[in-house]
Amino acid sequence: MSIRTLTPKDFPESIREIPDAPKILYIRGELPDPNKYSYLTVVGSRRCSNYGREVCQKLIAELAGYPIVIVSGLALGTDANAHEAALATDLKTIAVPGSGIDWEALHPRTNLGLAKRIIEAGGAILSEFEPTAKPQLHMFPQRNRIMAGLSKAVLLIEAGEQSGTLITARLASEYNRELLVVPGSIFSANSKGVHQFLKLGATPVTKSEDILEVLGFKNEDNKAVARNYDDLSPDQKKIVELLSIEPLARDSIIGELDISVSDLNMLLSVMELKGLIKEELGEIRLA
Repeated sequence: MSIRTLTPKDFPESIREIPDAPKILYIRGELPDPNKYSYLTVVGSRRCSNYGREVCQKLIAELAGYPIVIVSGLALGTDANAHEAALATDLKTIAVPGSGIDWEALHPRTNLGLAKRIIEAGGAILSEFEPTAKPQLHMFPQRNRIMAGLSKAVLLIEAGEQSGTLITARLASEYNRELLVVPGSIFSANSKGVHQFLKLGATPVTKSEDILEVLGFKNEDNKAVARNYDDLSPDQKKIVELLSIEPLARDSIIGELDISVSDLNMLLSVMELKGLIKEELGEIRLA
């Protein structure tokens, strides 16, 4: 998809309202309608730990089915994990790299294929830098304000005391965005920056429901609102219909669907990965 230019009148309102808003943005792909989707920026360490990787994948997988867009910076580590987790669970995702978005300039080069998959899945690559601009150190903190400004909330997973990721977290507070942080080990250097913000009053996240509540996906009875299942296959929708009545064993689901055992197992594995279902005591139920 070709590069297009956005002027301020084309920007989402969330970008127009920040005090240092860009004068122009370059884009490949499409920005999901901010009136229909909630944007969540996910940031963390480039040298993420196994813990950080697992947390990122689990939390994003459990947002599947909700109209949520994952925003990150396309960098190695947490950024790439966030984009990949979003793609794996059919959530739209937007990358804001610290470079131009011409294919020859895009940084990092190792994530060029990821960038193209983001666009193919209905997301976008967004930058205020000239399309052919190669990455320079000052461009990364500069792009962070786009990431913070674009979203309703910023989720910080891991960050050391001097991590550039903390710039995005500070900007979230300055822009009056919700700042969410994942607590880490007191022995990990990757948790020191995160714990600084916990002390300052950031919202701790220990489960996906914490994110959903901040994004507004709770009703007055504090129950999760209905998920959007429009993108599911017919068989997946049928499984959701069956499980909305009561939990069922696998054999009972096979009896309702005209598919093989292997096909059912594949369907259920995909749905579990997306956080739509879970298996407890031999029965499948909606998550």
